[in-house]
Amino acid sequence: MTQSYSDLVVDGRLPASVHPMPDLLDQSAEQVLAAFRDSQRADFSAIIGDVNRPGTILHQVFADLKQRAAPDNPFHRVALFRDGALERMFLDLHDHVMSHPVWRHPFFVRVFDGGIDVDGLRRFSTSYFNQIKNTRQCVAMAIGRFHGLMDLPYGGLNERVAEITQVSLAQLVADEYGVGAHDVEDYPDLGHLFRSRTHIVLYRQLFDGLGIAADDQDQPMLWGVADNVLIQRLVAGDPAFSPLEALSSVGLGMEWGVPEFFSLLLGGMIRVGRRERLALTARDLEVFIAHVRYDVLHAVSVMLVTSLHMKDDADVAVVKNACNTLMAGRYAMMGDVYAHVFGESCPALAEIGLEPRYQLTDRRMETALRAARQSISPQRVVRGDEYRARTDVPLVFA
Repeated sequence: MTQSYSDLVVDGRLPASVHPMPDLLDQSAEQVLAAFRDSQRADFSAIIGDVNRPGTILHQVFADLKQRAAPDNPFHRVALFRDGALERMFLDLHDHVMSHPVWRHPFFVRVFDGGIDVDGLRRFSTSYFNQIKNTRQCVAMAIGRFHGLMDLPYGGLNERVAEITQVSLAQLVADEYGVGAHDVEDYPDLGHLFRSRTHIVLYRQLFDGLGIAADDQDQPMLWGVADNVLIQRLVAGDPAFSPLEALSSVGLGMEWGVPEFFSLLLGGMIRVGRRERLALTARDLEVFIAHVRYDVLHAVSVMLVTSLHMKDDADVAVVKNACNTLMAGRYAMMGDVYAHVFGESCPALAEIGLEPRYQLTDRRMETALRAARQSISPQRVVRGDEYRARTDVPLVFA
């Protein structure tokens, strides 16, 4: 007779509607990371195949742009059109991002192994909610960095390249807000529009499963969460950071690792729910299930348009530095969440022997973050006045 735990686990395996790895609960955290590295490489290779295969819609999109470019237009020399160049760029950047220690953070590993109780899950869910509520705004800010007046090298194609970049980012925002529509007939009436199933709405379903009352769901931010929110907003929207940095921060630096660590959180919650007889359902955990599926598509989409804004190895270095900034902020955030949930500290990024390739090559964020802290409402952060006066930063510089 088939034994099931809610609709999440059947005979010890996860249905395809819950996770693409049916044996997720039998894997180690390191195996999960390796599986996503491999699957994302395969996904990207398949997309590159479509770009280069005449007759596909994706090939036609870029072929149409190329046909509009004069023979001397540098658009002909972007990695997309050089044999093997885009795949080499992807593999380099993908390895750089996915090898960062943030995806092996002690919090994710401990939760995945089931080393958390129900009260700990509640503390995590309310503190991490502040991250969920703010990151989608960074994508919206990044869209505005790509416009008809921006300095691009493609002459008459400049606005078209800017627009296709906007479209890629706009799809991310539409998915986050649950308002995607491609035809007038699909557009929701205002009643349904304002009740869209945003990622915040999906996250509140987790609160239902954990029994967290409405009045207890919105808590002041931990310092690490506030720093991470500000770091993401600064790279996406502050003029101190270039449009290329903004694009890479909301794409490569934000999207590639999410399916992996959300899988660790999902697996850990399922383990704890079974152990503690907490009847979590797929609906309760939908926000994690959805991110595992959609963020792979997001990452590939943004990688394609990012390549249109990269000229040489210097631009690759810029992208890596922007990703390093985002990943450092996330690592510090999860360190504060770890302390909040478990009542003990874990090593900070500066204490784990961070590889030189992940150390920041400039100090712009140090200055920008200190200034941004001054702008926050102290009521929205734990001990907000102290936070505003804080001068240290959670970054490791070369």
